[in-house]
Amino acid sequence: MAKGTKRKTTEIRQQQILEAAQKIIFKYGSEHLTVKRIAEIVGISEAAIYCHFKSKKSILSFLLAHIEKSLIRDITEGMAGVTIVSLDTIDRIIRTHFSMIDLHRGISFQVIAEIVSLGDRKLNRQAAQTISNYISHLIQLLAAGVRDGAIRRDINLESGATLLFALIQGLVNMWALNEGSFKLISKYDSLWLIYREAIAAR
Repeated sequence: MAKGTKRKTTEIRQQQILEAAQKIIFKYGSEHLTVKRIAEIVGISEAAIYCHFKSKKSILSFLLAHIEKSLIRDITEGMAGVTIVSLDTIDRIIRTHFSMIDLHRGISFQVIAEIVSLGDRKLNRQAAQTISNYISHLIQLLAAGVRDGAIRRDINLESGATLLFALIQGLVNMWALNEGSFKLISKYDSLWLIYREAIAAR
């Protein structure tokens, strides 16, 4: 097998393993995540899983990195080509988050929370760094809004970004606890109006 083809095959298998892990975490909780269950969902042997990951912990670490990359990509891609960051720009980026969460049912803060519940120090530090990096990107987004006159200049950017993160995480947690029985966007709309009013330039 050619080197490029082998790499592509490895990436596909790793993606399948991550998706299986997300499904198990979302449906049963992280404490029920086992290599055996992942193997059953993917349709391969447990030994094949260990060809890609050393342990369940390494799967979770890779999953956290994947989540961080996906969330930050939503922000960076949402800002790409935008010359002036408006409140509508921020709204659109958050809506993209929710559409992806709804679509994939678990690529979200809910998965982070479940991983943290395991109590592994190294994973907890990684999860904390993931959230910190995400909030840093939200700060940059809000700062651009201040620069472009959409957001009030007296706002504390770190507090504003943390509040936005709390809004997103809280809503996702409610959605997960209700087994996805409502549309994230429908709940988000009214919350966004309150947040928008609080940060909008006067």
